[in-house]
Amino acid sequence: MTQPGSSTSHVRSKKTSSTPAGAQFPKNIESSEAPIIALVQNDDERMLATIGYKQELRRQFTKWTLVSYAISILGVLGSVPATFGIPIMAGGPATAVWAWFIGSCMAECIALSVAELVSAYPTAGGMYFVTKNVVPPEHVALWAWLIGWSNFLGQTAGVASVAYTVSQMVLATASMNSGLRDNLYSYTPNALQTVLLAILLLIIMGVICSLSSKMLNRIVVWFAPINVLASVGISIALLVLTPEKQSARWVFTHFTDGSGWGNKGFSFLLGFLSVAWTMTDYDGTTHMSEETHDAAKRGPLAIWVAVLISGLVGWMLTITFCFCMKDFDGIVASPTGLPAAQIFLNAGGRRGGAAMWFWVILVQFFTGCSAMLADTRMAYAFSRDDALPLSRYGDSVFHRGQCKFAEDIPEFGAESIHTHKHLSIRFG
Repeated sequence: MTQPGSSTSHVRSKKTSSTPAGAQFPKNIESSEAPIIALVQNDDERMLATIGYKQELRRQFTKWTLVSYAISILGVLGSVPATFGIPIMAGGPATAVWAWFIGSCMAECIALSVAELVSAYPTAGGMYFVTKNVVPPEHVALWAWLIGWSNFLGQTAGVASVAYTVSQMVLATASMNSGLRDNLYSYTPNALQTVLLAILLLIIMGVICSLSSKMLNRIVVWFAPINVLASVGISIALLVLTPEKQSARWVFTHFTDGSGWGNKGFSFLLGFLSVAWTMTDYDGTTHMSEETHDAAKRGPLAIWVAVLISGLVGWMLTITFCFCMKDFDGIVASPTGLPAAQIFLNAGGRRGGAAMWFWVILVQFFTGCSAMLADTRMAYAFSRDDALPLSRYGDSVFHRGQCKFAEDIPEFGAESIHTHKHLSIRFG
């Protein structure tokens, strides 16, 4: 593995009488007498070249598309219902409400720090490349390797987990619309069905992520408006349609001990699992930096705006769900397996609940697509630094005609990391 942006694998230098000493040329650009400033088309490519990389991806994402992407990768309308049962069962409604509020505020603090780093180093490598510039030179290779692999594996696992939750939601809908016998639905999905559907969903996400940047720009720009507008609409519908609601005092002050440890404080800490799972991967926006203009400004803006909006929308949804839990025990023990799904069913009935639940599934699917986009760009950045198995093959595919389908190919390296016996890592 070479250091990210190192001259050994990405840039060439040529000193001539007309070229400044130490001028660097991006990979695959033949050396010439002209300085690098004549080899680039705009400020974004010039910045990328000074960092040590050649512009290869097309910059098709607009400012609003990037903001929409950042909001969609958090996907609160899909993520909050998927994880709502954890804080509710662990510590009650007040735990769900205040853990989300505190956790989203903490996430905004981290997002601001990440945004500052992105403004200085807007590359597809994200935090992996930033590491090169914030640790002592003698430790760069080791820490870049650790951060890079942690980021890549975490994102890959995140995509799989989102696909699994979408699968659960789809099958929960099927269960909701089946007959009810002895307080059990006639159809109950099993683990095999959930996994097989998740695999199918991953394939569909992969096909979508293989589209050109121009086409993705047209699609992704709608992710955030659908997410936010559907969240507001569903919150209003639930509050209007739910016949009996809990009091504000119960929602904001009722804590329980569901952890089994006899400690409400510990149960409250478990409530952070929901917001922690939702408020992740906002640094995924950094991996799209090489596909938008003025990335040093647009990337940071998209990150902090996305976390702020998602935090507010997520808090609104959490409070709404808690108000709609008049039958607390029945909702927690829902035969659908998801307390939020039962809330929708109680409010809208079979058809109305399924109609509202459709938007939750759609937004969560958007989240999976956005997460996969970030993962493929991370794989691309990691591959061009020779850090993935079969990096040379993955890198060559990326060069061929801007083929976006190829961007999913380096991810297959993740499947071999535990079994690859002859992987050699070069530090430095």
